This record gives sequence, structure tokens and C-alpha cells, in this order.
Amino acid sequence: QVQLVESGGGLVQAGGSLRLSCTASRRTISVYAMGWHRQAPGKQRESVAVITSSGSTNYADSVKGRFTISGNNAVTTVYLQMNSLKPEDTAVYYCRAVDYNGMEYWGKGTLVTVHS
Repeated sequence: QVQLVESGGGLVQAGGSLRLSCTASRRTISVYAMGWHRQAPGKQRESVAVITSSGSTNYADSVKGRFTISGNNAVTTVYLQMNSLKPEDTAVYYCRAVDYNGMEYWGKGTLVTVHS
């Protein structure tokens, strides 16, 4: 069983920065892509940023230019650098991994709260 362990959430003032980390517990997993989703209160979960094993990245329009996703070569650890945070970025952030068999794995989530 693969577990995704997230860290780095917290409380920050608007305009500030946070860095989230996510590590897959089993390093033999063949990861096709890892990324971050978020879910704000009363809203659906949405994709924030994704990085594939080839290094391709994709971002939600709402975070482009402010968030950066990066990972190690095996894509078993990913980071989300979040700059210029806004109150609307407040959400629980979930790490997600997809392997080459199409199996997906989710972390338990880490809370990011941005206050104005």
C-alpha cells in the first residue's frame, strides 16, 4: 500500500508564501504523475498543479505565475511553492499520484489558511 505523506500547510498572511511537500512512502512505485488538488469549504475539489515523470507541468489558471510545482527525478517527492497567497487559496491541499497502471493514490490533506 502506497501512502502519500504531505507537510507544509499552515496559516499565512495574504501575500506570503508556503511550501508544501509530498512524499510517496514506497519508492518503488512507478509514478506517471504527481500533483496537488485543493478543496475549499463548500466547493468541489480542483486540480492545482501536476508534474509528470517527463517533467511536464500544468497549472490551474488561478495559480499560474504564483505557484510552482517541482519534484525529484523519480517523481516520488513533489513540492508546491506557493507565493503571493490570497485568501481564496485557503483550502485543504491534497497530494495525488498516478502510476503507470492507472492506479491513483491520495494523501490525507494539509490545511492552508490565508488571512487578509
